[in-house]
Amino acid sequence: MDVSAIKQPEVEWLGIRIQEPVTCITDVLIGLVCFYAWYRLRKANRKQAKFKLLEYYFISMGVATMAGGLIGHGFLYLFNDYWKLLGWYTSMLSVGLIERSSIKHAIHLIKPKTGKFFLILNWIELAAMMALTAYTLHFKFVEFHSLYGFLVVVFGFHFYVWRKTGDRGSKMILWSIAVLAGAVYIFNAPVILHEFFNHRDFAHILMAIGSYMILLAALRMEDNPQPKED
Repeated sequence: MDVSAIKQPEVEWLGIRIQEPVTCITDVLIGLVCFYAWYRLRKANRKQAKFKLLEYYFISMGVATMAGGLIGHGFLYLFNDYWKLLGWYTSMLSVGLIERSSIKHAIHLIKPKTGKFFLILNWIELAAMMALTAYTLHFKFVEFHSLYGFLVVVFGFHFYVWRKTGDRGSKMILWSIAVLAGAVYIFNAPVILHEFFNHRDFAHILMAIGSYMILLAALRMEDNPQPKED
C-alpha cells in the first residue's frame, strides 16, 4: 500500500483553499516545538560543538516541518513538486546535524580514526541521499535517511555513551528514538483514526513529543561523560 497516496479532504476557510488541513497544522506544531527547543538550548548557552549542532538541528528541523506543512500539504496547489525539496532537503540536513552531534558526543570515548571515519561518512551519506531525492522526487529516500540517521547513527552512538558512562542525556535520547520509531510505524502501517486525523497527523504528534524529549536530553547531557568505574 502506498501510504503517500492517502490524502485528507481539503477545506475552504475565509475563501482560502487548504489541502490536508490537519496535516498542515500538525506539521506546523512540530515546527513550533523545534523553534522553542532551539530557543531553550540557545538560552542554556552550552558551548561545545555538539550542543551548537543540536541548536542547528532544531532550527533547521523547525524550518523543514513548517515548509513541509505549508508547502507540501496545505498549499501545494500553489507550487510545483520541486518546491517539496525545500522541506525535504532541510529535514535531511537537520538529521545530518543530529547525527554529527551524536558522533561528537561519543568521540572522546572511541578511537580517533573511528571518529574521523564516521564524521566523513556523515557528509557522504547526506550528499548521496540528497542526490537520490532530487533525481527521483520521492519521499522514500527522505524517510530512509531519517531511519538510518536516527536508528543507526544517533541510537548507536548514544547507546554506546549511555552503556559506557551512564549519561542521562544519552539515555533520554534513546527514549526519544523509541517515540520516533512509533511514529514511523504509525505512518507506514498506516494507523488512521479519522479522515481528518490520519497516519500523518498521528505520527506528527509523536514527532512533536519526540522533539521535546530531544530538548530535555540536550539539557541533561554531560559535557564530557566519563566511563563508569568498575
